[in-house]
Amino acid sequence: MSRHPIAALRHRLGRFDDIALGVVVLAIVPQLVVGTGMTYQARLLTIALTFAIFTLGLNVVFGHTDQLFLFVGALAGVGAYTTALLADAVGVSPWLVLPVGALLAGAIGMLVSYVSARRGMTVIVIAILTLSLQLAIMELFGGARDLTRGSTGFLFSGLEVTFLTETLGFSRYVAHYYVLLAVLAVLLVGYRLAMTSKYGLAFKAIRQDEVAAESVGIDVVKYKTIAGFAAAAIIGLAGPLYAHGEGWIEPSMFSFNTVDVIVLIMLVVGGMRTTWGPVVGAGAIVYLEEQLHVLGQWRMTALGLLLMVLFLYFRSGIVPKVTAALDGDGRSVSLTDVTDRFG
Repeated sequence: MSRHPIAALRHRLGRFDDIALGVVVLAIVPQLVVGTGMTYQARLLTIALTFAIFTLGLNVVFGHTDQLFLFVGALAGVGAYTTALLADAVGVSPWLVLPVGALLAGAIGMLVSYVSARRGMTVIVIAILTLSLQLAIMELFGGARDLTRGSTGFLFSGLEVTFLTETLGFSRYVAHYYVLLAVLAVLLVGYRLAMTSKYGLAFKAIRQDEVAAESVGIDVVKYKTIAGFAAAAIIGLAGPLYAHGEGWIEPSMFSFNTVDVIVLIMLVVGGMRTTWGPVVGAGAIVYLEEQLHVLGQWRMTALGLLLMVLFLYFRSGIVPKVTAALDGDGRSVSLTDVTDRFG
């Protein structure tokens, strides 16, 4: 008996069917909202996807292992400055050295997670530590003028995909949107694979009770360090893409107020420990900020009030709230679920 084509496609996609559907929807969005010459709308879409990737990184390390990284902007800056300066020094395309920036950011995140896990730091202490690093790295970006050109910054490009702009005729921002979407799609698949593997089970066990997790054979330091590296590498990878979208690199782009505060709000609003929470949170906050521009100087006040309403009615985030309303699934994984894998 032949299967319906849509059912057959869903069977083939399996546990990634929602990601495939979401990516298709996101791929259609520019064709619906970006008209000819509407670069501002296209730029907003690229910002939303860039911050969705930042938020996905924070979701891995904070949402799953309770390590509150408050130096997302600094990690993005490390990736951006490393990629731009290294490409200029070596004389190659930024695409070729993009992984170097991501790995350097990942190494910093890995070191922070290792030290904090070995010393048993609480989430508050980790937040203070990483906030201090954020301030120190920002001072480095601004102070090393001979290398970074200080607060004046410099132009940055070179991450174009000529196939999209010259062959398909997309504008600069729309082409960059599709590059970001491709990166986001790969990261979402990787996130789903990781969270449904023994790594995801270990993260859940550690978040619930570290002592009990160790008692069933989970190496807490190892898995926290892995989470720190993965999150920082994701953020470091998105940093150069963020700079390319802006066409510019300067320290203020990566400040605590510009990146970290917004990313943390996006994660909480969208829903921690969910695949689509970072994407929904980023889209919601970018949309709200844009709509509130008409209020002028009252924009931030109105945004604060709206966020209070969101936090009151979506305490666990929009995605978990909607998911629970649709299927009532409130399952959680207990330590006994992972005993067989690690015991």
